[in-house]
Order: sequence, then C-alpha cells, then structure tokens
Amino acid sequence: MLVGTSGWQYADWRGVLYPPGLAQKRWLERYGDCFQTVENNGTFYRLPARETFEDWRARTPDDFVMTIKASRYLTHVRRLADPKDPVHRLLDAASGLGDKLGPVLLQLPPTLEARPDALAACLSCFPSGVRVAVEPRHASWWTPEIKDILRSHAAALCWSDRFGRPQTPLWRTTEWAYLRFHQGASARPPSYGDAAFRSWLRRLDHLDDAYVYFNNDATGAAVRDATRFARLATRAGHTVSRATGGC
Repeated sequence: MLVGTSGWQYADWRGVLYPPGLAQKRWLERYGDCFQTVENNGTFYRLPARETFEDWRARTPDDFVMTIKASRYLTHVRRLADPKDPVHRLLDAASGLGDKLGPVLLQLPPTLEARPDALAACLSCFPSGVRVAVEPRHASWWTPEIKDILRSHAAALCWSDRFGRPQTPLWRTTEWAYLRFHQGASARPPSYGDAAFRSWLRRLDHLDDAYVYFNNDATGAAVRDATRFARLATRAGHTVSRATGGC
C-alpha cells in the first residue's frame, strides 16, 4: 500500500514537514525521504515539459512513485471529448518519470453528467501498461454501464472521502485501488479521526495494491494524517510504504 499526499509544495508545511531553513527547491528531496509516493496535482493546471518530469525522477529515491492528475484541458475544458491528442501529450511528457510513473487520475468536474461513450473513448487512448483511476463527481455516473466500462478498460474507480463518508460507490473494477481523502471531520479540521481511518481499512480488506492520498493539505493536516493512516494500516496487517511525516 502506497500512502502519500496530493502535492508537496505548500507554504504552511514549513515547520511540519520542511525544516524552517530548507530552501523550497529542496522540498521534493525532503518529501521523498519521508514518503514513497506523491499525487502530483500541479499537472492538472499546467502540463510541464518532459524535462521537468525527468528532473523530478532524478531528484527522488529509486523506489519513488509519482501519480499524476490529468490536465483540466482534457477533463474540464473538453469534458472528455476528442481525448487522443491530450492523452498523448500527457503521456509523452510524463514518460520522463520512467518507471517512477504511477497511475493517471482523471478527476471529472462535478457538473459533468455521465457520458459513457466519451469515457470509453478516453480510456481507450491509454496503453495497457498505464494504470488509470477515474473520479466522477456527479451521481449520474453510478450505473452498471459505467462500472462495466471501467472494468473492461482495467480502470479503477477512484474512491473518495469527505467528512468521513464515501463519495462514491465502493466498486472494485480492478485488482488495485485508488483512494483520496479530501476533508476530515475531526475536532481539528481538515484533519481526520482514527475512526474514519479504521472504517476505510476495513473497506480495503487487506488490499495492499492500493494508492492512498491525502488532499486535505491546509495546516499540514495531510502530512500528519498520511503518517497516522500508514501507522494504523501497518497495525491492521497491511504492507505499507514509507510514510513518516516526522522523519
């Protein structure tokens, strides 16, 4: 099980994950020392050049895994229409990560109603060696047809949590899982409590081929929660990646 955060460049993580005197240009190296994986949300806003991905590969440990969020041009502007060129550009640039490339996350806009044919066409643009997770955010997507499309293209439904509650059906359309924590409901928002974590560990049901990311970045909550979740997962019998926010 790979556990990390959604991004690494947050100013309020200084003093939480990053020592006060550490230059920002060295934050990725520090992050890689403490966590084995990261979900790169920045690629949603602007697709970097291949050379940038190569630089990230060179600056992280050999066992590091970087998942990437697909460009909003594909998911929010084109809304999955004509996906061939955007997917090709994304994968061409991200190939700079080499064997450190993890899944690609397709997060769909909450206003986008189900488009089965468009989803199938988009997923068909990804080669079989690339893992894809899809995070729909409109209730119209929760149909047997969508489930079958995900399964037939070996794409995972991204499970997501907000305030300790699943935001999606808990379909297993692949042998691996992808889980995102967006906002907790503990007494210290946006952090999570242990009860929510234990519920999710029961749902994961000893599934170790899983990617778990914390998107509740404010005040360093993601760092603390990822570390605590990894600790609880280990106690529950999972094999868990390096995830020590206080390293």
